[in-house]
Amino acid sequence: MALLEARDLHKQFGDVRAVAGIDLDVEPGEIFGLVGPDGAGKTTTLRLLVGVLDADQGHASLDGLRVDEDPDKVRERLGYMPQQYSLYADLTVAENLRFFADMHFVARADRKERLARLYRFSRLEPYARRRAGQLSGGMYKKLALSCNMIHSPRLLLLDEPTTGVDPLSRRELWEILYAFAAEGVAIVVSTPYMDEAERCHRVGLMSGGRFLETDSPKEILASFPEKIFEVLVPETQTARETLETQESVLRSYPSGQVLKVACVPSVGAEDIERFLTRAGIATSSVEPTTPTFEDVFLSWESEKRDETASSA
Repeated sequence: MALLEARDLHKQFGDVRAVAGIDLDVEPGEIFGLVGPDGAGKTTTLRLLVGVLDADQGHASLDGLRVDEDPDKVRERLGYMPQQYSLYADLTVAENLRFFADMHFVARADRKERLARLYRFSRLEPYARRRAGQLSGGMYKKLALSCNMIHSPRLLLLDEPTTGVDPLSRRELWEILYAFAAEGVAIVVSTPYMDEAERCHRVGLMSGGRFLETDSPKEILASFPEKIFEVLVPETQTARETLETQESVLRSYPSGQVLKVACVPSVGAEDIERFLTRAGIATSSVEPTTPTFEDVFLSWESEKRDETASSA
């Protein structure tokens, strides 16, 4: 049974439709990812779910309580970490945790166990006496996450928690999220990083304030209809111009040292080589590769541009 439910959420700012009909269900112990580029509507969706913004249409509920009707009871059951989460820089790690425990009326008898649990997850106990303003970016985010979990919420809402932190800290933050999920906490996390989509149990791929698709990462990638190749050529731009004249080639784009080429399913590596050879372009290698969420988004964005152009 879903812990968090949202039905037909809409939010508009002037002429901008920030959220355009979101339906969402998240179960206890599930990590649901709002995945998409900047401006997709992720932050506004989270603010509607937490009750910071009022929906123009639709509603959200947590544990059977409507966010718009019982905001105080709902907030007792959730933790919310916006992109710019402010801790008290002059207070130490331990003092910040105690302050948020006081703010959430955590009983004195429960604090020792909860603090020990959060220190275990965050590995911040050796830095308990360090001021928050002196923490690294990753440690600061882990402290902010701990402060949001001090009252043992049933739902955790995180807005791009790994933005601006180093790769090691990103991995550690996700390990903490997995640990919370294993204890039954429902988690909704927004991210612009396509590689993080694969870390979620389910994702909603967002664009233009709506879900383009909602499913497990494995199912979304398995159903992707295009075939993707990695092509190593000495002249990338010339190869792109050549390939994109072929009807069976949908798009191409540089990715690291290779050129990624999206094609219709019937195309094989030998076809790519033939297209290039006919144009006098030598290839070092042409290899099929597993599609990523970046490939999925680029496909949808390409379709959206084509629809816009055809309707103009």
